[in-house]
This record gives sequence, C-alpha cells and structure tokens, in this order.
Amino acid sequence: MLDAVAYHAALDARMVRAARELRLLQLVSWPMAVQQAFLARRAAGRTALPQVEYPRLDFGDARRELDAIARAADPEHPLGRYVGESARSWSVAAELLEALGSAAVSAHSVRLFGRPDQPLPGNGPSTREAARHFIAIADELDRELLAPEEQVAISATALQLQLQSDLDDFFNQRLVEVVLDPTLIAKAAAGATRIRLRAGAAFSDYDRHQLLQHEALVHSLTALNGREQPVLASMALSSPRTTATQEGLATFAEQITGSIDIERMKRVSLRIEAVAMALEGADFVQVFDYFLDAGQDEVESFASAQRVFRGVPLTGGAAFTKDTVYLRGLIGVHTFFRWALKQHDLRLGRRLFAGKMTLADALRLQPLFDDGTLAPPRWLPRWVARANGLAGMLAFSLFANRIRLDAVADAPLLQAAD
Repeated sequence: MLDAVAYHAALDARMVRAARELRLLQLVSWPMAVQQAFLARRAAGRTALPQVEYPRLDFGDARRELDAIARAADPEHPLGRYVGESARSWSVAAELLEALGSAAVSAHSVRLFGRPDQPLPGNGPSTREAARHFIAIADELDRELLAPEEQVAISATALQLQLQSDLDDFFNQRLVEVVLDPTLIAKAAAGATRIRLRAGAAFSDYDRHQLLQHEALVHSLTALNGREQPVLASMALSSPRTTATQEGLATFAEQITGSIDIERMKRVSLRIEAVAMALEGADFVQVFDYFLDAGQDEVESFASAQRVFRGVPLTGGAAFTKDTVYLRGLIGVHTFFRWALKQHDLRLGRRLFAGKMTLADALRLQPLFDDGTLAPPRWLPRWVARANGLAGMLAFSLFANRIRLDAVADAPLLQAAD
C-alpha cells in the first residue's frame, strides 16, 4: 500500500478534479441585468421583487466521488482529516447548488457558513450582537472628524492603475492582473491571478488599501502559495470550509495594517444584521430598504441585498449566510495570532498563508510543515514577514485585553480629567 502521504495526495488530486465545476459564488451570483431591471422599475414607482432564474444543476457524480473520497480518507492522519473534511464540505456545496432557487439552499448555507446568532469564538456574544455593536459605534461617529482624503472618491480606472502598480512592486513581476468588469455587481472580486473591479464604481482611499491587503495579499496570495504545494493541490482552491478563516484572515490583515475604517466595519456588520432579518422573514425589498436607511445609495443597497439572497427565494425566511463569517472569522484569527504569540510560535500565523486552510488545519498539519512534506509560503505580506512589528502589536493587544472597560471610569486618570 502507498504510504500515508502519497495515499492522501492521490485522494486530494481526485477531490480537486471532482470539485472543479463547483464554483459556488459564481453560480449563486446574479447577472447585472437583474439589478438594472429592479432599479428601473423602482425609478418608475413600481418597486417589486427582482426576477432571478437559476440553472438546474446536477452534480450527482461529483457528490458521489466526494463522498467516496471522504470515506477513504483516514481521520487519524492529519492529511486524511484535512481531505475528509474538505471533501464533505464540497459535497454540501454541491447539494446547495443543486437546490438553487429553493429554501433548501438556506439550510445548506448554514451548514457551510453558520448563522448570525452563533456565539463568537470563546463563547462570547453572538455574531449579530457584535455586528450591532459596530453599527452603533459607526452611527455615533462625528462625521466632521473625517480627514479630507477620506472623502475623495477614486475612480475604478484610477484604482486599477494604483493597485496594479502596488501588486507588480510586491511580486516584482506581473502575477496578478487588475481588470475592470462592467458586469460585476460587487465592487470587487479576487481570484488567484486576477482581481476584478466594478467599472464605473467610486472607491475611497481606504478601499484601495483594503483591496490590496484583503483581496490581493490574502485571497490571491494564498491561492498562489497553494499552487506551490507539492502534496495538497486543493490548498489553492477556495473550499467552503476555509471561508471563515480566509475572510477572517483577510479582515485581520486590514486591521493589522491600519487599512480598515469604521465604515468598513459597519458595511460588514449591516450584512450580518440583514442575513438575520432575512432568516426572520424579511423579503428582498425590505432588506434593500434597510441598507438604504443605513446610508447606502441604491446601487450599493442592491449589491448588499443580493449578497443576502443569493440562491434563495426572495420572499423572506431564507438567506445565503456567507456574510456571517467575517466577524466570526476576524475574532477567530485575531485570537489565533495572539495564542501563537503566547506559545512563542508565530510561525503558525505565517503558515496560514501557505494555502487556503482553516485554523485547525494550521495546527494539525504542523508536523508536515516541519518535515518538509508541505511547503512554507513562497510569498508573505510584509506585516507577517516582519515578526518583530507583528509581535509588538499582538503583545500590546494581549495586555490591553486584561483591562476592564467597565472599571475605567473609576481610574485616577479619568477622575483627574473630570
């Protein structure tokens, strides 16, 4: 019998072939024509639910192959655990895609991405409670505090040139291409070698840095590093089970580099609240109006609402719950990095960039990184590569978290300030 590494590498290769057509986000997304029709009817005073048609898909062969791979993987071996859990995740994704347009998509989505009422890591408040916290802080922010550069719009064309220059400098070659896409409803989307920006959209200076750190130097970079893996080719793929860690790591990258702003946190949080509203019965128009009332324009409100209703009926009671992973993933990744510092092993954080994996994978696969079976990341964002700077920020975070804010009002410093 083949040794365990070769055996599971062969299973992993089979899984990559089986999952090739399961392009989850691409298949649940709506065409631009749906947005145009909805906004045109609304402008004419005839607001109605959008009309969305999904293809009838049959992934029976892929599901059977993925289920067979999951059964064949050895759960006692770290590679087997990785392959088995990944194959089961892809199988659920196949079930979701076969159910497009029905309420069953919501249940499959919850299996993959969770719900907004789930507690955050550490048995803290729920994801929805955290979202409401950030929304409240953003709403209380004095708009006059915004610096002038925060209010200057950047065109998609200008941003394309700026991001392309940033990425060419980072990789010292043209590895990732930044392109304009007039058919994109979201403002941006990233693959391994291409980042798409919605043509005609307006961006802020924060958007530029967020897209660089989040989309390019996490999503694209981990895909490129995953392609360098000699054993697990699937580490280049955006497996549904890695979504929480990927989005958490990408959002953490924004935070640790100072690229995130409170409005970004508000946008993420509004989506979580909107998912909860949809699960509780709100229909598409009600969720669209919720984003409008929160300060988004009609185009952005539509884009935000369609994220919530991808693949599900628009009449309420169902949702595509992917957006619930952002805050949960951010808290999880932040805690992971702090824990790695406490263990005096920041290599664990670096290994998250070696391909697309979960936090648990980074721990389980540690012996295989140590013995060379798995390759270290070829490319690292600068904030990860500079261990001293990262350690300094995390060390401060570890200490600051020991301070109880509810007791600060009694501190001598604040008493003196009074």
